[in-house]
Parts: sequence; C-alpha cells; structure tokens
Amino acid sequence: MLPRLAIFDCDGTLADSAANICRAMEAAFAGAGLAAPTRDSIRGIVGLSLVEAMAALAPAGGPARHEALAADYKAAFQRMRAEAALDPEPLYDGLIAALDAFAAAGWRLGVATGKSDRGLALLLAHHGLTERFVTLQTADRHPSKPHPSMLQAAMAQAGAAPHMTVMIGDTSFDMAMARAAGVRAVGVTWGYHREAALWAAGAHAVARRRDELLGCCA
Repeated sequence: MLPRLAIFDCDGTLADSAANICRAMEAAFAGAGLAAPTRDSIRGIVGLSLVEAMAALAPAGGPARHEALAADYKAAFQRMRAEAALDPEPLYDGLIAALDAFAAAGWRLGVATGKSDRGLALLLAHHGLTERFVTLQTADRHPSKPHPSMLQAAMAQAGAAPHMTVMIGDTSFDMAMARAAGVRAVGVTWGYHREAALWAAGAHAVARRRDELLGCCA
C-alpha cells in the first residue's frame, strides 16, 4: 500500500523565522547601499529561493545585483549565527501536537523549504524534530518554489504518489507548487501570506488552527 505523505513548509508553517530573515535582508540591502524593503515586503517573499527573492525585492537590479544581494544575505545570516545574535525561531504553539496526530494516523512527514540544507538542519535539530521527517528538500538542491521539483523528489524518496500526498504551507508559492506537482494544497493562516492569497493560488483547504491541519488533509 502506498504511504500517505504530508510535506510541510518550514518558515511560517513549522516555525516563526521572520525576525531573522528580515534582519539579514536589511543588512544585505544596507551593505549594497540600497534602501531596505519594508518588513511586510520581506515577509511576502519568504519561501522563495534567495536569488528569486532578491529579484522580487529589487526588480530594478539585474541578475548580477540579485546574485550579489543573495550572497550578502547569506553572509549576514552566517555572521548573526557566529555572533550568537540570532533571534529565537520558535515552533508555533500546537505544532508538535499536530505532528503527533499525523504520525498516529500513519502519515509519513517531509519538509520542502526555501531554507538551505544547513539552516533547515540546525532548526530541526534545535527543536528535536529531525527524526520525524523521512524526506528533507531545500533550495540548495532545487529550483525555487513554485517549481514542483522539491515535491517530486520528496515523493520519490518517500515512495508516495501525488494522490496520496499533501503540501502544507503558509504562502501562495507553496499552494502553486502543490498544484504544479498534482498534490493536495493545504494553506495555513498563521504564517506570512494572507488567507485570500492562499485560496487565489489554488489551496484545496486552509487551516486556521493547528488542530485543524489533519482534517484539512483528508
């Protein structure tokens, strides 16, 4: 029997990482002599890979500018980590109970995120979540969301089929990626995109509370 596979986004879905993302983005723009985007604008691109995010935030720049900003962002984040200056990236309340409910119902779990391999590994290890997931897909090895590559690789690794798979995320990029991969798209309202954007991007269901998640995936 094919397994059921629930694939979670990370930032804005599992954990609230916005503060560190905004600070690193502001440092990257300051280093380039550019006015920083608003924090609402930064939250709006969370989930995209870095170069694509920079293109959205600084559309007047060319590819070389976007690549440089992405490198500056990575350097700023690494500097914050080395100086122990990162803000906490807490799991959302009730998230562990939600993961427990999926596991008890026999679901396999995965992650598909715009984070780097290292960033995801550190966050999962910090919260003791690493062993819960059978597949971890990041921006280091795939095109940016909403390309379906991350979900296709996750299904292949977990031995799951599209009709038995769900993508759970807080952004329109997650919903569009799910649709592109032919899997169920479930949005969550506690992250960084508005509920209307999730529906507009193709959500099949939207959870407003963590205890609604499993029911939305049926």
